[in-house]
Amino acid sequence: MKIKVKTKEHQKEKVIINTEFIQLQAFLKFKGIAETGGQAKEFIQDGIIKVNGEICTARGRKIRNGDTVSAFAVDYTVVSNENK
Repeated sequence: MKIKVKTKEHQKEKVIINTEFIQLQAFLKFKGIAETGGQAKEFIQDGIIKVNGEICTARGRKIRNGDTVSAFAVDYTVVSNENK
């Protein structure tokens, strides 16, 4: 018996930051993905969050211009206004 699994295509969203970088934990709170720092820490430690396609367990990871954070079927691409 074969089981078919439906995979939902990820939504894509651009996120503009006004600094050179933002820490991953702060990014999750900024976008409302996590309500608290503790919840953000749990998401990161549980391997739910990907950065540039790879699971990231470092909550202090610096997210910079061009990085993509994936969480709950949404890909957030970071665009920094810092360099303009």
